[in-house]
Amino acid sequence: MCTLIQGGVNMYLRATQPAKGRNGLTLVELLVAIVFVSVLVAIVLPKFVSSDVGGKEAALRADLKLLRTAIQKFREDTGVYPASLKDLASPKPPLIGMSPSGAKVAIKPTRWHGPYIDNVPVDPINGAPFRYTTAAGSVGKVSSSARGYEAW
Repeated sequence: MCTLIQGGVNMYLRATQPAKGRNGLTLVELLVAIVFVSVLVAIVLPKFVSSDVGGKEAALRADLKLLRTAIQKFREDTGVYPASLKDLASPKPPLIGMSPSGAKVAIKPTRWHGPYIDNVPVDPINGAPFRYTTAAGSVGKVSSSARGYEAW
């Protein structure tokens, strides 16, 4: 509580002593503080939640680009697509690859210059393995296994 004291031209405020017996906040003051903090949390929290999703989506884009580049390099070296994503990280040349028509083709070990990646990442959205297609017409296509992200 403040008291206004006038003295000539100068005016100033002087803090007065709190009333005896009052050592805390009133219920109304406490409720106002709780409402204020709740409003701040409601404004800030969604921004942090959406940044987590954005981070996972950025990681998904990076992992898909890495896998697609490795598949392309594997195909340039061997002339065929890998039979699975594990073939990209294998320390030894795989024996079988996939032709664009989906047929199994033997790989010449001298043409293989891998491994093409250190390890096969998992989908950062759901933690499951990426989808890799070896069916005729879509051999070598890698996509997210998470629902809603298949077309990435």
